[in-house]
Amino acid sequence: MATVTVRIPAPLRSFTGGAGELEAVGATVGEVLSALGARHDGLTERVLAADGSPRSFVNLFLGQQDVRALAGLETPVREGDVLSIVPAVAGGRP
Repeated sequence: MATVTVRIPAPLRSFTGGAGELEAVGATVGEVLSALGARHDGLTERVLAADGSPRSFVNLFLGQQDVRALAGLETPVREGDVLSIVPAVAGGRP
């Protein structure tokens, strides 16, 4: 099990008491998110869909890598890793 720093975006901080960064313990990205959800009611439902997969409008980065390009929620984490929850942003020129 590793202790991971999780960066929380501003729209989700109402579920974390205003905290922008939290620590959670787990062996995989999914376990880290589950640990956070156990401590912060409502957070997991905003990040993961009902089937347990990341919501389409939420990106999860372990360091600089999108976990979708790795092993998804089964991606192993190491002590000191940083997991960032990043809302997808639409935009550009019409």
